[in-house]
Amino acid sequence: MAALAGVAIAGVALTTGCSSGSDSADGTGASGSAGGASSAASPTTLSVFAAASLKKGFTEIADDYMKAHPEVTVKLNFDGSSTLVTQIKQGATADVIATADQKTMTSLGDQAVDPQIFARNVLTIITAPGNPKKISSVADLAKPGVTTVLCAVAVPCGNAAAQVERNAGVDITPASEETAVTGVVSKVTSGQADAGLVYTSDARAAGSKVATVNDPAFASVVNSYPIATVKDSTNAGAAATFIQEVLGTTGTGVLRELGFGAK
Repeated sequence: MAALAGVAIAGVALTTGCSSGSDSADGTGASGSAGGASSAASPTTLSVFAAASLKKGFTEIADDYMKAHPEVTVKLNFDGSSTLVTQIKQGATADVIATADQKTMTSLGDQAVDPQIFARNVLTIITAPGNPKKISSVADLAKPGVTTVLCAVAVPCGNAAAQVERNAGVDITPASEETAVTGVVSKVTSGQADAGLVYTSDARAAGSKVATVNDPAFASVVNSYPIATVKDSTNAGAAATFIQEVLGTTGTGVLRELGFGAK
């Protein structure tokens, strides 16, 4: 993966106490110009809210975008999709919103302007390296002695997990329900859980820290990721060009490399 240089990742103060997935820091974009952008243009700060599973991909996409648009500083706020929507509804400043499913985006109503699908994702099982519990299917996650962690059903990864359970005829009792998929990954990689259901992109990002187990039940539950301008954005022009970066060749290539499916 290309080295990240100068991506501004800034958190927005959470307005609810249930969230634990936000990850933020400040920085400044690299200099240069492309696509008609001019270094003499007025400085713009673009606030992008994105699902936690997009952290690695959107950080790289934002870096590429700022190199082409040096007058824009992108601030990224990553968290569970439902938490991001709640923040916006409660008045948080956001220009762009990208969620991990269409249902959550729809809950924003007319505050989400012209949502467009840019990627797809499916679930997989992650375990400790070597799969010490010998998990081979979703059904194994419900067995006694297997500590399983899931996303809360209110967030896209949890809703997808619930659909997989229904399709497979399995009832998993999780040790915890996380507000973002990154929480599931953390519980498994830290040894607090034997297994968890996460997106394939998150499993790939975890690399050798986890083993992965597929199940045919996953194929029929596909999350489509939409991106939209937020209605109250004061930077609609920059928001539109950032969205085009995500939908275009550069963004698509970054996300495909990280394991996301085609839009």
